[in-house]
Amino acid sequence: MPANKNAMTRYMILDELLSNQYHDYSLDDLTEEVSRRLSDMYSDTKGVVRRTIEKDINYLEYEGPFLVEIERRWVPCVNKETGKTTSKKCLRYKDPSFSLFKKELSLDEKLLLKEAFSLLGQFDGLPNLDALEKLRLSLDMGGKEDRHIISFTKNPLENSNLLGELFTAISHKQVIELEYHTFSRPDEKLHVVIHPYLLKEYNRRWFLIAAADCDQKMLNFSLDRIDGVKPLGGYEFFEPQYDLMERFEDIIGVTLYEDSPVLKIYFWVSERSNSYVSTKPLHDSQRCLRGDNEAEMRKRFPMLEGGAFFRIDCKENYELIRELTSFGNDLIVLEPTEIQERVYKRIESMQEGYQQLRIKNS
Repeated sequence: MPANKNAMTRYMILDELLSNQYHDYSLDDLTEEVSRRLSDMYSDTKGVVRRTIEKDINYLEYEGPFLVEIERRWVPCVNKETGKTTSKKCLRYKDPSFSLFKKELSLDEKLLLKEAFSLLGQFDGLPNLDALEKLRLSLDMGGKEDRHIISFTKNPLENSNLLGELFTAISHKQVIELEYHTFSRPDEKLHVVIHPYLLKEYNRRWFLIAAADCDQKMLNFSLDRIDGVKPLGGYEFFEPQYDLMERFEDIIGVTLYEDSPVLKIYFWVSERSNSYVSTKPLHDSQRCLRGDNEAEMRKRFPMLEGGAFFRIDCKENYELIRELTSFGNDLIVLEPTEIQERVYKRIESMQEGYQQLRIKNS
């Protein structure tokens, strides 16, 4: 074995990279990734050279106690500067399930996984997560005597593989090509190359948050509009430019208009819905007005008896207007005027629809 204090660490890193079936690593790629990880772990390490990685792989294949089978194959690669497609020789384990450092789960780990599986109701029966299903069965959690303690609301997808495919692409940082359609033109198939980042559930619907490959613009895709997912090789994966969870701090739902300002939205809630809105806020910023602030609102709006006054700070989007409208006359928007007008127009449109229906039925 090479007399190097970092040798075993390099083997552990190479083991992870060579067992990854979702990325294509050439010898140069392996050298760069091992150097980067070693530098992160040991500040006094200057990285490794290609020749060192060559020797490590030769040792793993032929000289050491492992004698692993490594396959080499040519993979198409897109040149970022010229846009031309070339190819590179990539390495990976011939057996995708092989690992140098595989070990059995402890009893505590099995118990922890069992609890975790009870929270994964959204992922039951996803064909693309076969390994997860095998693990569940191996922990003896598939018996008929098992009963549910926690239940999640599910929104079944027509393509049951889709959630698992996107989960895999995100976790392995795969660039993918989406085939999708819009609600207005369901028969028109559109294609886009994206860098997937996040799966988010809102109002019983799953959304994919991703960046377009062409300009890195952030996009939302409802999963029920996605018709196909194609993994692409030879693309460099773009990491998110900011914490994606910050994207949802100033909005309700998933629709974000980047240039839209954060608005201070004041509204009144009737006595009947007060407890509901108080215990299930419309937005994380929601505050109930008290003291002088409440007194001022009571003075300005004497026609609103009882109930409570609230404020949220968020950007306007479709989900905001729908949420404010959903309470009917139990919630009245007071400020700003533009949000009040949009809610009013939505209610007015609903009223017109019901009036036409009543005329037809009379």
